[in-house]
Amino acid sequence: MPRLSIDDLKKIREDAKRTLTLRSGEARAKITVHMGTCGISAGAREIMGALLKEIENLKVTDVIVTTSGCAGLCSREPMATVEIAGQSPVKYVDLKPEAIVKVLKDHVLGGKIVTDYALASGCETTG
Repeated sequence: MPRLSIDDLKKIREDAKRTLTLRSGEARAKITVHMGTCGISAGAREIMGALLKEIENLKVTDVIVTTSGCAGLCSREPMATVEIAGQSPVKYVDLKPEAIVKVLKDHVLGGKIVTDYALASGCETTG
């Protein structure tokens, strides 16, 4: 294996930093891909892959991408929830890779909810 140069190490550090920003930390928006067993079997991994690829292609650095378990609506998987600072969260359902890219571009980056895939807006609270 060839020796790593300083430039190689800098590139590795930047790649790791970008990945960390996508997964944790503070940002203006968060996208949660629901990846319970039902979500995974419905295609949530493909949704996550398409989302991460587009974020990297667009060089978006202020959006956190995370996962959760089942959201309780197995028949509407794959699902994702978009949370933008100062706004109500929006749950998107019946997603395909091209749909999550549209949600990223139109809602997260453009500020316009994609009604074709939006199920609900707001928090689930009691009392």
